[in-house]
Amino acid sequence: RPESTLDERRTSGDERIGRSRRRARGVMSAKKDTAIEIKACIDQAVRVKLAGGREVEGVLKGYDQMLNLVLDDATEYLRDPDDPMTLTDKKRRVGLTVCRGTAVTFVCPQDGMREIANPFVPAEGTS
Repeated sequence: RPESTLDERRTSGDERIGRSRRRARGVMSAKKDTAIEIKACIDQAVRVKLAGGREVEGVLKGYDQMLNLVLDDATEYLRDPDDPMTLTDKKRRVGLTVCRGTAVTFVCPQDGMREIANPFVPAEGTS
């Protein structure tokens, strides 16, 4: 076979690989619906709850497709040593922080968050 034909086959094979990679990227980058558009929270204060009960507040500087978050000027809310699921009034400044996406369970813009009464706990005086 002539040398040019072999080169043409290599080129067409490389093009096919390139097309399949582009198709694979297109499938993986399909947009999914989310509760908040995290892009809109860039450079705004957010509250992040992590697996295990930790909570961190800071300015969202960046994120990726795995939901790894970069928070600047972050503050961790410390938990009660007797009851690890209860937050205390104590805080600890942690500065620039990366929250691993697999541990992120909750992200909320700080200005849109407020504490409400637990609807599952009966009110005092009623049974």
